[in-house]
Amino acid sequence: MRTELAFSTDDLARTRFAVSPMWEVVTSLRVLAHRAVPALHRPWAARVRRAAEATGPAVRRLAALVPAAGHLPDFLTPVPAGAAPALTEELAAIAATPPEQVRADLDILAGERGGRLPAALEPLYRDPAAGLPLLVADVEEYWEFALQPHWARIRALLDADVLHRARQAAGRGSAQVLDDLHETVRWDGGALRLEQRHCAVRRLDAGAGLVLVPSVFAWPRVLTRTLPPDPPQLAYPARGVAALWESGPVADPAEALAAVLGRSRARLLAELDAPASTTELARRTGLSTAGTSQHLTALRAAGLTSAQRAGHAVLHARTAVADALLAAEADGRATEADGRAADTVGRAG
Repeated sequence: MRTELAFSTDDLARTRFAVSPMWEVVTSLRVLAHRAVPALHRPWAARVRRAAEATGPAVRRLAALVPAAGHLPDFLTPVPAGAAPALTEELAAIAATPPEQVRADLDILAGERGGRLPAALEPLYRDPAAGLPLLVADVEEYWEFALQPHWARIRALLDADVLHRARQAAGRGSAQVLDDLHETVRWDGGALRLEQRHCAVRRLDAGAGLVLVPSVFAWPRVLTRTLPPDPPQLAYPARGVAALWESGPVADPAEALAAVLGRSRARLLAELDAPASTTELARRTGLSTAGTSQHLTALRAAGLTSAQRAGHAVLHARTAVADALLAAEADGRATEADGRAADTVGRAG
């Protein structure tokens, strides 16, 4: 399936990014619904499935609402209010969903299942006003054991993606950002073309603008949501998601760089292949948060890192000077290795 969103100047002006906890809830539930979980998320899924066995009906109700394929209920992903709404804000919007919208989404789910709604969803259909508070409680319970323990890591990766896109827009323009979101998304003049869509997106039915939502669990797909009069939403795989669950330390930086900066500061620079928060860097390196903050302050004063606020977090990034230092160090190590190899060959000859 191929669809497109035609863009006016006003639409482009209203295009924005947002980090949404509910999009991560919905997409992570979809990951769990698949029998063959993507290798990327298998360790996480195994832990969550074990924890879910002790939760009772909460996850079963959510699983009925978010199938492995097909329609995703629009009321589960309200338009994010701002760049980084809290889960409580999004749950409040879900709780206020009009009954007719809840039933419309459930009718679509039933239609995809031969006209029958799963028994777990029948109470929600009969009385949405009474069922939505129960749904909110189910999401809160799921969030607590499935996503909250990992949210700092997930949030840092999502914020880093938004920061990268913002820099890209500043340097190359919005068209480049839209064209670089995903292999199935292409900017073509005044339209955003989406290929291999699982659900149609039509600009005529959608509100103005576009909300772009990075997601770690949407990978490898792009997901869309259109519900007039809201602007359409497009959830796309965040950059760096392949390294999301990696817990091992990175390789030690070169001795020469460590001798100048100290091992801790050199290690922090090596970790900043993508922007990260102080808390995330402390977790990766094993340094205290206070110690990490002090080292980052020194690196920033030396012109080796920069800091920029993204929502509630401050993300640190390497500067061009630091990139050059690390590149020079890597080249030096490669040259040294080549020299040793040449010596070995010469002696053998």
